[in-house]
Amino acid sequence: MRTMQIIGTICIVLAAAFTIYISVIMLHRINSVVLKDTYIRVFRYELIICAVFLLLAFDLRFGFLTKPGAKVLKAAGWTIRIAAILFAAAVLFFFAKVAVGGFPRQKVTADHALVLGLALENGQPAPDLLYRLDTAEEYLKECPGGMLVLTGGNPDASGKTEAAAMNGILKERGVPKGKMLLEDKAKTTEQNFVNAAKIADPSRPVVVITNDYHMERAVSTAKKAGFMDIQRMPARSTALNYPSNVIWEVIMMINDLTLKKK
Repeated sequence: MRTMQIIGTICIVLAAAFTIYISVIMLHRINSVVLKDTYIRVFRYELIICAVFLLLAFDLRFGFLTKPGAKVLKAAGWTIRIAAILFAAAVLFFFAKVAVGGFPRQKVTADHALVLGLALENGQPAPDLLYRLDTAEEYLKECPGGMLVLTGGNPDASGKTEAAAMNGILKERGVPKGKMLLEDKAKTTEQNFVNAAKIADPSRPVVVITNDYHMERAVSTAKKAGFMDIQRMPARSTALNYPSNVIWEVIMMINDLTLKKK
């Protein structure tokens, strides 16, 4: 019993710390990106996830959901506990799926690489977007005859899109203008691939370049858009933001499954 109380206390501390961590990361992003509504909506879902883990942690420590009492109340407590456990298990399953999906690194041979955009922060590229561009340069070294398709709209206050920002940075790094094609209308990952399919032949092999935490959903979305032969080239990501980004992907994947069922 004493051991369970100690474990429960540790879980409460961890769940509370994770809630604070998520809140700090997301509030910063909400105040710095163009897509505020999207970030606010995802933040709400993240807080729900944090609340469920906090509930389970407190229940583990104090056992309040199944304390002796009326049978109806006890049955309700068990129902809540089981539902919370199943929900948490689903989150952890998708968390592992997203994390594992960022590991495969294939030998790339395709003529086109689709470089996915990322929301600018106060008009500037986020570190994870720069990592995607580092990987785009690696692709050109491995495939000198290849072309980059830079995707992403969502213009900031000055009118600069994600694709335009990437184009400018790569030009400064010495990438020839003729090596880059721009898709600057998309607002979502889904639109990235639908629009990119009009530039790169989806029946031919393509390389997808995005951060490791985004790769699993990106490949799945590319397949839905009609791309048949997808080679993964994951870029690294900022370690501090990684858990928050994976939770974002978990929410998006669950949302995609929910919409599919509807």
